[in-house]
Amino acid sequence: MELAIEAGAAVTMTHRGVIKEALIVVEDDRIVDVGPKRELAGKYRGYDKLDASNCVVTPGLVNAHTHAAMTLLRGYADDLPLKPWLEQKIWPLEAVMDDESIYVGALLACVESALMGVTCLNTMYHFKPELNEAKAIAEAGLRGFVGHVCFTWRREEDLKASKELVAKWHGAYGGRVRATIDPHAPYTVDPDYLKELCGLAQELSEKTGLPIPVHIHLAETEDEALKVKEAFNVDVGEGVAAYLDRLGVLGPWLVAAHCVWLSDREVELLVERGVKVVHCPVSNLKLGAGIAPIPKLLSKGATIALGTDSACSNNVLDLLETAKLAALLHKGVGRDPTLIKAEDALKMATVNGAAALGMSRELGVIEPGFKADLVAFDFSPPHLKPLYDEVSHLIYAARSRDVKYVLVDGELIVEEGAFKKLDVEEVALKAVEEKEKLLRRLEEAGRR
Repeated sequence: MELAIEAGAAVTMTHRGVIKEALIVVEDDRIVDVGPKRELAGKYRGYDKLDASNCVVTPGLVNAHTHAAMTLLRGYADDLPLKPWLEQKIWPLEAVMDDESIYVGALLACVESALMGVTCLNTMYHFKPELNEAKAIAEAGLRGFVGHVCFTWRREEDLKASKELVAKWHGAYGGRVRATIDPHAPYTVDPDYLKELCGLAQELSEKTGLPIPVHIHLAETEDEALKVKEAFNVDVGEGVAAYLDRLGVLGPWLVAAHCVWLSDREVELLVERGVKVVHCPVSNLKLGAGIAPIPKLLSKGATIALGTDSACSNNVLDLLETAKLAALLHKGVGRDPTLIKAEDALKMATVNGAAALGMSRELGVIEPGFKADLVAFDFSPPHLKPLYDEVSHLIYAARSRDVKYVLVDGELIVEEGAFKKLDVEEVALKAVEEKEKLLRRLEEAGRR
């Protein structure tokens, strides 16, 4: 495929900044050229054209922490603290989910994400051999990192599932689908098992020749250290991140979601060890978990990506909304309007998301040689007029409904705001049907 995208502007996320009246040239799955249209148009006359002249084109957004299948649980248990939310509501309903539920929930997440400009998901859930999140991502045409969530109480089952996931899906569909190793959290995975899972990720990375990140929830709630101590009788007096460092778990391979409750020393530890932090401000606020020390982490040089968390605790997979909140929240808390500028927030949603997943040389910028994962936002609506600064508008004024085109690996999967790969109405109908099945199963389980 040879495609020339005529853009009103290209936000490259490189030293080139914003190129107005740009031409982005794609061959197969890669960007081969980008620059002012007046300089490049003559070189690519025979290429197919995509008219995005009223659009601002950005790299695809990266949702670096979510649970795609839990989109099926959207709105089921709202306005509860994390512990009762999980133990009394979410886990009992998840216990009656089968592979069809997981697959349909993930399909719904993929459709929703693509229509909102997200081209890559990093999702943690339960892997099933036949119907699973990886299959949904592949069929939807998105890019995804998929992990099987691991707990101490089902160690052997989880190790088997994680190895099967890597064997079948890591690098599948031309590399669009990759695997992660996913210990759930320090309070649900014992110290020896945490070390074993990190070792497994390294072993399988070497075996496959493709890096496998380790994806974990970390320091999400104020009482997490106490929960770790009670669960495994270990010393966590200096904090959960410090405890993981003693285990040798912290490193550049670790994608740590939340990181809300960190001491100053733990902030330094995460930076020193190269841990990739995923900020999930919407979920953290909704669950009353607190506010992560993002400005402090940034000041020390941390790599901060963004995640929506699940649609069960958000309640949408709208990464653009998350980016805006990330910018505004810290300005308000810090009483400093210069904290988390629009450019910082957009970098978290693109460049840093790619870095978190080990894809810095493939994703996150509009540059020759990089994957053609691109989003075109329609800038013609009134709420985006007049235009002074494209990046400012993307974070503070644009809405996900402004997404007009989405490409993944050079393939157009959203065109004129419509998803092309799947029947959206059919996916939504299946989700409603699966929800009814879940509630019936839950009721039956309660009567046993």
